[in-house]
Amino acid sequence: MKIYTKTGDNGETSLFGGERVAKDSLRIETYGTVDELNSFIGLAITELKSDEVRVTLEKIQNQLFILGSDLATPDTEENKKLKIERVPESFYINAENEIDNFTIKLEELNNFILPGGSKAAALLHVCRTVCRRAERKAVALNKAVKISKNIVIFLNRLSDLFFVMARYENKVAGLTDIRWKKESK
Repeated sequence: MKIYTKTGDNGETSLFGGERVAKDSLRIETYGTVDELNSFIGLAITELKSDEVRVTLEKIQNQLFILGSDLATPDTEENKKLKIERVPESFYINAENEIDNFTIKLEELNNFILPGGSKAAALLHVCRTVCRRAERKAVALNKAVKISKNIVIFLNRLSDLFFVMARYENKVAGLTDIRWKKESK
């Protein structure tokens, strides 16, 4: 099977269900950003010290595939027969549980922190910011067309989870959080 189809050479692509849309449409931008996030997660996994974070990230990668297919399939009567899995409430509930699990292992945070520390933690902060961008795009898409509210909630929780996993990864690496210092004038 060839990887190239040439069907997108004029700047359009197909959604699940067959509808053709411009490659710069908000829907494509949204699930493209989710795909970018998934790629950064893969990169972060290569640098991890914590197996617990690795297992969590691998689970998230699979969830993001479901999220991407949800976004790529407009919620229409015609597309219901495709039986595409939609993002369930359990995704963000599990993310909340993971946030709690990692948070109890960390010192209380009383300052703003800067992204960084170990390479893995820095990459998890990149994941956090890409996730926030995906969330913003999902919010904008939801204003234009109906998408599941679980998508926005999950992305919101996920960015918080990346934050605590970055802090945990620094802890496992024996590094402290980099505290933000206000410059004196």
